[in-house]
Amino acid sequence: MTAYWVIGGEYEDTNFARIAGGGAEERLGPYPTLEQAKSIWRAKSIASVDNCNSRFHIERDGGTEFWVVGGSYKDTGFHVTADGKPEERIGPFTSLGAAKAAWRAKAMATVDDALARYRIESL
Repeated sequence: MTAYWVIGGEYEDTNFARIAGGGAEERLGPYPTLEQAKSIWRAKSIASVDNCNSRFHIERDGGTEFWVVGGSYKDTGFHVTADGKPEERIGPFTSLGAAKAAWRAKAMATVDDALARYRIESL
């Protein structure tokens, strides 16, 4: 059975390498469907939207492909893209490190756009 996890928390800085205070990342789940995990991910992301050191992502048990997903959105709810088209999907990447590098590049390219957001998904 496939299970999905929402993982993240508040990190020391925007390199997202170490959790603030030296603790462990939050690991929420497992959730039986990707849609359920996305719902929790959205709630955690919206709750921490004002904290640039907070980050959450979705992982699938046994997942080996990582994708950078996002784009420019209609509003800060980050549910509907500005042009109404599906979210941009970049990948797949075979390692989380490679996906993080691509995510960082997209995040830096859109740093001045408050309606742009990208995340990493493992599927």
